[in-house]
Amino acid sequence: MEKLHIIGGGMAGSEAAWQAARMGVPVVIHEMRPKVGTFAHRTGNLAEMVCSNSFRSDDHEQNAVGLLHWEMRAAGGLIMEMAARHRLPAGGALAVDRDPFSESVTNALREHPLISIEDGEIADLPRDGHWIIATGPLTSGALAAAIRAETGADSLAFFDAIAPIVYAESVDMSVAWMQSRYDKGETEEERTAYMNCPMTKAEYEAFIDALLAAEKTEFHEGETAGYFDGCLPIEVMAERGRETLRFGPMKPIGLTNAHDPGVKPYAVVQLRRDNALGTLYNIVGFQTKMKYGAQTEVLRMIPGLREARFARLGGIHRNTFLNSPTLLDDRLRLRTRPTLRFAGQVTGVEGYVESAAMGLLAGRMAAMEILGRDLPPPPPETAMGALVTHITGGAEAKTFQPMNVNFGLFPPVEAKGGRRGRKDRYRAYTDRAKELFQQWLAGQC
Repeated sequence: MEKLHIIGGGMAGSEAAWQAARMGVPVVIHEMRPKVGTFAHRTGNLAEMVCSNSFRSDDHEQNAVGLLHWEMRAAGGLIMEMAARHRLPAGGALAVDRDPFSESVTNALREHPLISIEDGEIADLPRDGHWIIATGPLTSGALAAAIRAETGADSLAFFDAIAPIVYAESVDMSVAWMQSRYDKGETEEERTAYMNCPMTKAEYEAFIDALLAAEKTEFHEGETAGYFDGCLPIEVMAERGRETLRFGPMKPIGLTNAHDPGVKPYAVVQLRRDNALGTLYNIVGFQTKMKYGAQTEVLRMIPGLREARFARLGGIHRNTFLNSPTLLDDRLRLRTRPTLRFAGQVTGVEGYVESAAMGLLAGRMAAMEILGRDLPPPPPETAMGALVTHITGGAEAKTFQPMNVNFGLFPPVEAKGGRRGRKDRYRAYTDRAKELFQQWLAGQC
């Protein structure tokens, strides 16, 4: 049997390999790390999480990304299995202990008899065989140039940022308190999953002033900064208006200061647990392009973080993606080279879960093709189907930007019995999607 070759061992490449091997197809994963590193990765493990440790909401009845979790679990997804195994308390979100998570994914793939892993960079587009390119936001310069030469695309990049991580013991808990927003969660541990640092109006205004004045990473000549709105640097948000952060990652709603319950904070900075030991916390929504020296000065202005020590400071990086509506068909194949499929963030989806979901689809589609069958994408009423429909033709090519899954990508739900409330409407979306996704899976048996 022909082998399936996958370039990139991130979320998408790992999931693609797992799905194809479970269908009986031999797989080779080509991963350039650890021989060729990136500024963001720290290990040579597969599926290493670098931007966040969260897969976001796990609510599969009211949330589109939670529905995507459900679909991936229904399809036997490796990423969801290992996320559940290394889950951390995070209220209603699915957060994981990032290092054990990636180690478990790596071990599962290395131990599978049909999967082999080859270290080293692939610098050009292969001409023969079945290939999936799942190189993610940090696609190497050589391979990105080869893709650009093949597709004729004018631009394959925008900029993304990562948030700082703080040592928990350095947070002043006489100022901060533990609480999930709206006390959300089924257990006490989940209801107290976040550290919260309150700000007065004066403290918030001083923080914004310092943030706007801080020295920041500059772009090289000829580069343009097109950010993904879901991962904007905090200083970019502040530049859009002084209150933007207070209505975004620093919103004070749903929280009560345990040290002074009668006083409503003007703004709140949240930190989410980053490892199982609870020794590391990342600052939620605080992606930044501030230079390192400026970061420590500005972030220590946050009450509770005056003496903070940082396990990792934030940073900015190039995020490579295709103009998929013009370049890919609905089987995730390059229209000009159908033996090449793309998966993950390089296709123009945003987020760990969305990337892994596109890997799941690409792996199954490629395996079916090797086995002599054609696999259509899931119906557009499902979370996976809505994503693949969006990136391969549903989006406007001229303004195409990376997108998280959301109910706005789904065909509208027909009203039954009059106008629906939001909760009823979201439940209708998820009920319909689950039924159709199960039918799609059953059709592959």
